[in-house]
Amino acid sequence: MRLLELRCERFRNLDEVTLTPSPGATVAVGHNGAGKTNLLEALYYLATLKPLRASKLSELVRHGEASAKVTGRFLLSGAERELQVEIFEGSRAAYVDGKRAPSFDDYFGGVSVVAFTPDDLMVVKGSPEGRRAFLDRAVFNRFPAFLAESRAYAKALKSRNRLLKDQAPAAHLVAWDETLAKTGARLWTRRRALMGELQARAVEAFQRIGRTESGASFSYAPAKVELDFAAASEEALAQALQAALAARALRDLERGHTSVGPHVDDLELGLGGQSARAFASQGQARAIVLAWKVAEIENLHAASGVLPLLLLDDVSSELDPDRNAFLMAYLHDSGAQTLLTTTDPSLVKRAAGPQTVWLSVAGGKVTKGLP
Repeated sequence: MRLLELRCERFRNLDEVTLTPSPGATVAVGHNGAGKTNLLEALYYLATLKPLRASKLSELVRHGEASAKVTGRFLLSGAERELQVEIFEGSRAAYVDGKRAPSFDDYFGGVSVVAFTPDDLMVVKGSPEGRRAFLDRAVFNRFPAFLAESRAYAKALKSRNRLLKDQAPAAHLVAWDETLAKTGARLWTRRRALMGELQARAVEAFQRIGRTESGASFSYAPAKVELDFAAASEEALAQALQAALAARALRDLERGHTSVGPHVDDLELGLGGQSARAFASQGQARAIVLAWKVAEIENLHAASGVLPLLLLDDVSSELDPDRNAFLMAYLHDSGAQTLLTTTDPSLVKRAAGPQTVWLSVAGGKVTKGLP
């Protein structure tokens, strides 16, 4: 897989951009607020239909404009393919080779992107919500159908929570319990499959990165549900979740929200047999996240035979010199097509090569060459 061309129109603060990236590293250099991250977010949204930072689609449209458009031309299995997404009035339309995409499967086929941002480096010490989002980005990268599946769960959850807030009789929850259990079991199955592939790779990657005798651990299991998660079928998971929902119905009515399901779980990250959140140093916590990202890249490559497109948003400035050197050397040696942003070109030069394309970003304008 290779990105041949990227075009952005009216996206955030960016002027109209037409970019021919390097097959190796493309580096966007500029001050904070110049628009570097917006360039990566445009490409991330094009490839995933999920914002990298924005909480509302309207935030992706340049102020004062009615719509934004991002277009990418890719080389996939020897054939060119064009993806395009248009964002307007809080909605979006996706196209493949100029035609409206009939399904997510038709749109996503063959394109995978791994993004790495400074916010990711805060995951270990942050909230369970942040770790769930971190996990689910990896699940989506591996299983693109997860986007539609997670939306189905979110819709059922929203409906059940509305009944809870309205103090509806417990009997009225039964229909939504069944839907929520079925869709929730599918999310559990996807997360379990991803963890089964990723765990060993992440542990091994941490041994290369961590510079500590303590090993890292990565695990996931549903909270507040009694069953053998590793061995349970998807049907058994649905039955267990439905039983847990029924058992906690009165408590949920009192509190006005659903207290069990994939939306309240946590990704457990450990160091030396203890909670990394409580006991890891800042450097060790960031090494754990870096190990996860390396494992994610290598797992996608093993699963599809194709390296994903890598997006790194000013990560180097947040890493200590040794771990930054590891990451830059890893990117250089991986052979993956990579787009990086930085305020300081010296931090990423180890990832560069003779084919590197350098870009200058200032005030939303993107020009070729260093500032």
